Amino acid sequence: MRFSEKLPKLRKNNNLSQEQLAEQLGVSRQAVSKWESEQSTPDIEKIIIMSELFEVTTDYILKG
Repeated sequence: MRFSEKLPKLRKNNNLSQEQLAEQLGVSRQAVSKWESEQSTPDIEKIIIMSELFEVTTDYILKG
């Protein structure tokens, strides 16, 4: 499973909208939308924050 598939699943499992996740990461909702549609990827700092927020490893987030 690719990052773009994992992110919405993790987000929904934690009852977060794109807007809410964006707020917690300090990015725009459009940035989260682009990550989920494979138009861009987050920087490593955001991936680390997401791993802590979702209580998963960075490996889980990054590896297919």
